[in-house]
Amino acid sequence: MIRATRILRRDALSGGEIVDRVVLDHGDRHRRRVAMRGSGGLDFLLDLPEPAVLEDGDALVLQDGRLVWVEAASERLLEIRAPSEHALKRLIWHIGNRHIPAEIDADAVWIADDHVLAEMVRGLGGTVEPVIRPFRPEGGAYAGGSAQAHAHGGHHHHHVAD
Repeated sequence: MIRATRILRRDALSGGEIVDRVVLDHGDRHRRRVAMRGSGGLDFLLDLPEPAVLEDGDALVLQDGRLVWVEAASERLLEIRAPSEHALKRLIWHIGNRHIPAEIDADAVWIADDHVLAEMVRGLGGTVEPVIRPFRPEGGAYAGGSAQAHAHGGHHHHHVAD
């Protein structure tokens, strides 16, 4: 089985033959070694020297130089907003205090769907809307600096009913 032994980050992607893609949710984008099958049927072994976060738009480099595109799958998330910048900062602090992954934008935060956290946010004056969209959380202080090197503009998501 052909192996993918390194990640080509999307900001360094300048060409190459993309032969397939893998669509992975947030949990499945934290990997080191696992057998994978691309959407087009290519079987390969992800075999990285150390665990890494595969970001939306990255490519996995196969032994023969071909590339497999990494795409973030749509997931059920909570979109959190607040009536003011200060109120949003307070909500971000409370979410961060629970040590859960969060994607932070200028006027919203996205977290995995969790009814307990939704009630906490509402209790603190925020609004919560279930959405389905790719989840691209912050990498954290020890993530090596590359986790959020992309812009957040142009999010595509769908609001869903409970």
